[in-house]
Amino acid sequence: MQTWFITGATGGLATPLAHKLLERGDRVAATVRRPGALDEWKTRYGDRLWIAQLDLTDVPQIEQVVQQAFAELGTIDVVVNNAAYGLYGAIEEASDEQIRHQFDTNVLGSFKVMRTAMPFLRAQGRGHLIQLSSMAGHYSIPGMGFYCSSKWAIEGAFEALAKEAAPFGIRSTMVEPGGIRTPFITGSAKYGEPMDAYREQEAGLFTRMMRGEVPGMDDAEAFNRMVVGDPEKMAQAILERSDAGEGPLRMALGSDAYREIRQALTDRLAALDAQQELAYSTDADDVKTR
Repeated sequence: MQTWFITGATGGLATPLAHKLLERGDRVAATVRRPGALDEWKTRYGDRLWIAQLDLTDVPQIEQVVQQAFAELGTIDVVVNNAAYGLYGAIEEASDEQIRHQFDTNVLGSFKVMRTAMPFLRAQGRGHLIQLSSMAGHYSIPGMGFYCSSKWAIEGAFEALAKEAAPFGIRSTMVEPGGIRTPFITGSAKYGEPMDAYREQEAGLFTRMMRGEVPGMDDAEAFNRMVVGDPEKMAQAILERSDAGEGPLRMALGSDAYREIRQALTDRLAALDAQQELAYSTDADDVKTR
């Protein structure tokens, strides 16, 4: 039996993952934003489900909840940062408050969880950090700039953390799913204030589609036709990666994730290669690189 700590346990991939873990006999420390959200599960799974309310923008609360989980459960084997949400609209349309909240939740809150857990994991001499990122951590498009940038920030910091944690016996996995058939977009998304200037531009068209304002894309069935990711299969893949004990740092889930990430990396490499002569030409004269 293992013990997992999972943030945002009532959304995204966390719900099917937690359910699979509890069904197989593991313990789950689940954090939620809404009190009572997992009461039915608590009745079913009893002491194997530990629940705490947590808002990732509340730094003192993060410290209190993570420390309490370790104190009461003794050992936590896997820490899963799942909680996040999308902020959509053109860069100019988002308010300062919305931008701060996006990064406080998706980036700063996530890393406060990891940073609070690290001393306990180092003392244990083992553990597994799992960070939910996104295929959007490799590219950015009009209408998703702030969400994508929050995932780029996650990617950069978590890659460093993985290298820092490894000498202490702590493994790391960054999960990069594509579209998932969950209420992530329709249930938790936030939007900037629409501006007429962007209405017919790519950012405006994308945002209107996400809002369900495009004919034929205004219900859950239409959304499911648009995305390919099966949350049950993805949760199972995460579970199996953790059980296996080893694997690449980054884990792409979904055919769309594979295609989009590969295209983004290919395009960036081609653009870099085209600038090789320029890059080398700016070295100091006494540098010998070739």
